[in-house]
Amino acid sequence: MHDAAQALAAFSFSLAPVGMAQGESRRVAAGKGSSYSCSRRITDAQAEWVAPHPREDHVASPLLHPPLFRQRNFSALWWGQLVSLVGERLTYLALIGLLAQHTHAFKDTRSSLLLSLLANVMLVPVLLFAPFAGAWVDRRNLQRVMVGADLLRAGIVLAVPLLYRVTHAMPPVFVLLFMLFTCGVFFLPAKSALTPEIVAAPQLLAANTWLSGAGIAATAVGSLGGGWLVDHWGWSLALYLNAATYLVSVAAVLSIRHTPPEHRAPAHAPLVSGYLRQVREGLAAIRANPRVGLALTTLAAVWLAGGFLHVAGNLQIQRAAGTPSVSRLGVLMAVLGVGSALSAWWLNSRGRNLQRPPVLVGGLALAGAGLLVFAATDMFAMFVVGAFLMGLAAAPALMVTETLLQEATEPGLRGRVFGTRDFLMRSVLLLSVSAAGWVTRQLGPAPALLLAGALVIGVSALTFARFRVAVRTLR
Repeated sequence: MHDAAQALAAFSFSLAPVGMAQGESRRVAAGKGSSYSCSRRITDAQAEWVAPHPREDHVASPLLHPPLFRQRNFSALWWGQLVSLVGERLTYLALIGLLAQHTHAFKDTRSSLLLSLLANVMLVPVLLFAPFAGAWVDRRNLQRVMVGADLLRAGIVLAVPLLYRVTHAMPPVFVLLFMLFTCGVFFLPAKSALTPEIVAAPQLLAANTWLSGAGIAATAVGSLGGGWLVDHWGWSLALYLNAATYLVSVAAVLSIRHTPPEHRAPAHAPLVSGYLRQVREGLAAIRANPRVGLALTTLAAVWLAGGFLHVAGNLQIQRAAGTPSVSRLGVLMAVLGVGSALSAWWLNSRGRNLQRPPVLVGGLALAGAGLLVFAATDMFAMFVVGAFLMGLAAAPALMVTETLLQEATEPGLRGRVFGTRDFLMRSVLLLSVSAAGWVTRQLGPAPALLLAGALVIGVSALTFARFRVAVRTLR
């Protein structure tokens, strides 16, 4: 939670997907060339899946390295991402404002269809390009990829209000948004792969926690300020400000002094068969660790909830308000950020040594409960409660995978592994928003949210049952 950035509505869009470590580093061995191998026995994998999270003090002490914010590279990355993520929150709210204007305050019968199309345009680039983008990123200078992507995103965001002013139509805007999120497909795996190259291994947990904090802070600041900005000054200004934040990110990334590791793959382009082999390696890396599978199952359920909230949740909130207001959406996204911050603090303190499966199951149960709250009421105060519950639920799923994948993957394979993760999660979200659009048109927003809540709670129950079976097998 990306950790996308898009919804109250897609709550899972609204947090950057940066994570928390899950135990000792268990690197997947890379054989000769680019083939993948895994020598762990099934029983060992099951034991790792259900084992409590050990403290990492015995690996190495972070005190051997300067504090993170005294390290130029990490500090530049963190501040650049904080500013850029605030801008991305503005963009989501600006696009909601644009749709509100285009559909006459969501009174148009096409409102749910356009919300679904907006989410699809955000997702389709990931589905088309993410696995191949990851393999491509592994062969390039990561900083150059990030700088190029942000420069293109700045130009595209500037073009959106200008194009709509000329055409007064959504299809050309959707084309630009497709291009915008295609750039993100290359930026995100490059950023995820760069972090463990500029941060020492003992500090990786702290680094990802701080990066997650940047996403949470951006959600609170960008959502509150962005909602007011869109309502009082218009959605165009919010997009212009986001373009400026992308340029700040460019300057921050350029200030990083980093020498790529020697293992970087050669820059020449492989044949199509070579790319397909690299995509399979990303899938193999994910399948090799059952704890990763558990985390991704949880993450997928949260993205399912986000898809229904993006379509049905937005309509439920705006129609309950009488007079649609982007500020109300901004307040709810800020409450989401508060819930995520509390959950993140708990995970990194009192919950640090707990077994991960029960924590993830509990997060899913909270996500389902949040959806049911949104379905059962039209009171804004209860929407705040639902948003808080969704924030508590999102943090375990969004924070548990990033560091685990970074530690379990060889540097030369990280880009394709993160690209595969993005592909799988966006596939779930694409199906979710499409189903949510159809159910909402047929039954209305409240029944759609009720259905989604029941599905998420069902996944929670199945995950808990699988965890209990694994424990009994070990015994």
